[in-house]
Amino acid sequence: MKKIKIFDNHFFSNNLELKFVLGPCQIQSKSHAFDICSEIDILSKKLDFQYVYKSSFDKANRTSHSSKRGIGIDKGLDILGQIKEKFKCPVTSDIHESSHCKIAKKYLDIIQIPAFLCRQTDLLLEAGKTNLVVNIKKGQFLAPWDMQNVVNKVFSTGNKKVLLTERGTCFGYNNLVSDLRSISIMKKTSLPIIFDATHSVQIPGGKGKSSGGQLEFVNLLAKAAVTSSIAAVFMETHENPKNAPSDGPCMIPLKKLGKLIQSLKLYDNLSKNSKLV
Repeated sequence: MKKIKIFDNHFFSNNLELKFVLGPCQIQSKSHAFDICSEIDILSKKLDFQYVYKSSFDKANRTSHSSKRGIGIDKGLDILGQIKEKFKCPVTSDIHESSHCKIAKKYLDIIQIPAFLCRQTDLLLEAGKTNLVVNIKKGQFLAPWDMQNVVNKVFSTGNKKVLLTERGTCFGYNNLVSDLRSISIMKKTSLPIIFDATHSVQIPGGKGKSSGGQLEFVNLLAKAAVTSSIAAVFMETHENPKNAPSDGPCMIPLKKLGKLIQSLKLYDNLSKNSKLV
């Protein structure tokens, strides 16, 4: 299995200890981002885990045109850069246009390709040319074996530093289902696999002008995914999800994050070290 360096001594591999990609859906302000990352950093030291801080400068695919999208690329990336410097952690955000890549490469450690854009050739090529790690979320409309073609687009730039994220598959209207066979299938690429535990419980457009979610299933799905021996779990978190500008129904309350991470570390240890598994 491939081992990819993310930042200093941070390595992602399906065979290494589980890592976490954590943060609120949107960058709301500098103070909010610093407060959230500070809490995550304290947890990381207490529970002994490595994390990547994730938050979006723009949510370009909101359900309604009137929904809050974020603070924009310039302010957002500057805040992520300050987070990286302050907490000495890697940072990531999603991009939506090829032109974002040249700006993002100055600040990010991982460029995230949104699921809806995972087949956009020009976007993937420009992301690959940055020579940063590229995390591609599998589209809800794609079979897991189709991701090899997506990966090959980035590989064609000479950049082999690719991560793949599972985040559910369309199941009828306004619903997703997590087919955990996808993890096993995508592992055949030898690339590190991430399971997006919070977006996997999303109900796209379920509230009419915004998406709903079934937060009660995050725990179950995350534990099941971790038993497959994966590189990382992606979970969005917020101190008050009900008042978050986006994805509130899916985000884990910050005060409950530590308990879940502690549990997932135990499952990860079992899956990677037990001779019975």
